[in-house]
Amino acid sequence: MEGGWYLEGVASDGSRIAHPVAQWPYRIGRDSGNQLVVPALGLSRRHAEIGEDVSGRLRLTDLDSTNGTFVNRERITGSCLVGPDDVIHFGNAEFRLGLRAPEQAFAPTELDGERTLIVPAGKTLSQHFVPLEKQFMELLEGRGLACAVQPIVHAGKHEPFAYELLGRSMHPELPASPLRLFNLAALLDREAELSRAFRQHGVQALAKRLKGATLFVNTHPKETFEDGFLAELARLPSEGVPLNLVVEVHETAVMEVERMRELAARLKDIGVRFAYDDFGAGQARLNELGEVPAHFVKFDMGLIRGIHQASERKQKLVSELVRMVRGLGSVALAEGVELAEEAQVCEQMGFELIQGYHTGKPVIVA
Repeated sequence: MEGGWYLEGVASDGSRIAHPVAQWPYRIGRDSGNQLVVPALGLSRRHAEIGEDVSGRLRLTDLDSTNGTFVNRERITGSCLVGPDDVIHFGNAEFRLGLRAPEQAFAPTELDGERTLIVPAGKTLSQHFVPLEKQFMELLEGRGLACAVQPIVHAGKHEPFAYELLGRSMHPELPASPLRLFNLAALLDREAELSRAFRQHGVQALAKRLKGATLFVNTHPKETFEDGFLAELARLPSEGVPLNLVVEVHETAVMEVERMRELAARLKDIGVRFAYDDFGAGQARLNELGEVPAHFVKFDMGLIRGIHQASERKQKLVSELVRMVRGLGSVALAEGVELAEEAQVCEQMGFELIQGYHTGKPVIVA
């Protein structure tokens, strides 16, 4: 069935094997009479089948198996429609459905054992394949990449000081939420690549429009100390367009004082300032902040939200942190300011910059 459907599996040595779906219905199970014989005791003898639906798509049906059939890690009841790149578990055996010419078939294998072994409740499904992997790789290559900017303003005046670049997706088959995209990237171990793709796309889209304005860009902890990261930053200003960059360093990277000290020196060499992001989200990191002061310290929104209603003790604590940050020569920035009352208290505490929905929501850049 050249150019047709196939199920992609993983052999014991880690290699990928394509099993052609050569007829309908296409049955999967342990018995030799199935079209795909899987020698795993977690499968029933006749576990599931794939057939053509009246809609022209494929329909997967669980044949009352002992350990169930799962599509994209969700157990199905009865049957459901499936399509390319869906990840299917038959019990504890994992496959990915594809549509192209298979290169290798799976020979039927005899299996000793008369009974299906029951997979213990709560056992984690294997994860050789990730749903939406193909679409995610398309995003990394540029399809559907988008960006937004959010203003960072002077406290009190609320005049723009800078903008933060925020990655977005407009890929029709992927979630728009950056958090969900990074969760998907984590499954594929490609968080740094996604961070870089967002940054490169956004800078290219914004460089000429900014006209030299300051742009805060995000980084992922997995890329912060890589040589390639610094080389990429040095290349970002292109076509003679001046670019005033501030790199946001995640709190988890701040802990590595010696590496941060080296990074700060190398950033200075290429004319890039840096900010500590999410300050106070975990530990305040006062020791690290004192050892390697940043140009900017972004106070986590968890400290800022509802600050106007916070206890006197908490307000005093935040005020003291602001005083210490400024004493080290850093600029204190309050994130997540949504209310005028929050903004007013932040100004009284000595915050020099404010960012949040109160002073400007993220705007998609076409």
